[in-house]
Amino acid sequence: MQRFGTLSFGHYGPLGGGRILSARDSMAQAIDLAQGMDDLGVNGAYFRVHHFARQQSSPMPLLAAIAARTERIEMGTGVIDMRYENPLYLAEEAASVDLISDGRLALGVSRGSPESVVRGYEAFGYTGAADARGADLAREHFATFLRAIEGEGMADRDPHSPFGGGTGRQRIEPHSPGLRSRVWWGAGTRDTAEWAGRIGVNLMSSTLLTEDRGLPFDELQAQQIDAFRAAWREAGHAGEPRVSVSRSIFPLTTAEDELYFGGRQEGDQVGVIDGFRSTFGKTYAAAPDVLVEQLREDAAIRSADTLMLTIPSQLGVAFNLRIVETFARHVAPALGWQPTR
Repeated sequence: MQRFGTLSFGHYGPLGGGRILSARDSMAQAIDLAQGMDDLGVNGAYFRVHHFARQQSSPMPLLAAIAARTERIEMGTGVIDMRYENPLYLAEEAASVDLISDGRLALGVSRGSPESVVRGYEAFGYTGAADARGADLAREHFATFLRAIEGEGMADRDPHSPFGGGTGRQRIEPHSPGLRSRVWWGAGTRDTAEWAGRIGVNLMSSTLLTEDRGLPFDELQAQQIDAFRAAWREAGHAGEPRVSVSRSIFPLTTAEDELYFGGRQEGDQVGVIDGFRSTFGKTYAAAPDVLVEQLREDAAIRSADTLMLTIPSQLGVAFNLRIVETFARHVAPALGWQPTR
């Protein structure tokens, strides 16, 4: 494990006891937490993207604000639902954030996760998907997005334009030359992981895989990672791709930690989600020295270069920063991590 960061759903709304976390509070706290983690040398702050829900839905303004308040930390998404995106507009926004952050954007995209609405992307104006879940629409949008950030001309120049026309095709502006190497695909199966390797993007693999091969979750995920890297090599791509996995990990060091997460040491689970038989990864909650031994046995964590800790963002900046700092001081170094300086 070379890097670690946090993965937040950015939940907001009623907290119980008459308390309410507003959308503004959620975003302001995300910025403050990222700044605190940047000071600690933590490598990344990543955000889930969900539409029609009280969670982060338009991440680019948030990522730009984090970029302006931090110096080293990588900021990104895990993942943007490409069914909902205008690929050219996303290319403009992503390039802008990447330039503002001096190349610190890690843009995770995918087909997206199950939703609270039916075919919500159609309400955004994106229709015509042949697949019931819109996977074909996501792939089509993603292909256009990649062409745009690679600098391909996307529209014919107007030779009669008073604004410096010309001939040929015009690329999207702004253009960030290194952005293509910082794009990740969120893969839920071995097949999609291999596809990501063939086209030459990095791999994000979460605590949910939409397949069940009768193996422990970490071994199933490690096989997915191996297949991704093999496909990358066979396609002849240069360099080494990055791979991230996410886990629910809670070092227990205080009575408050025990109150929230004691007894949460859950095993792998298998169920049906979005019509697929799926495997869910377990929760790790234990004293730091116990966590070190447990995480050393996790095959996917050993294989990946980046670990994302899913955090309970509703519990506020101070609580989450303490969880992250405890992990950084007492767990991560034993797994091979060194802070960013």
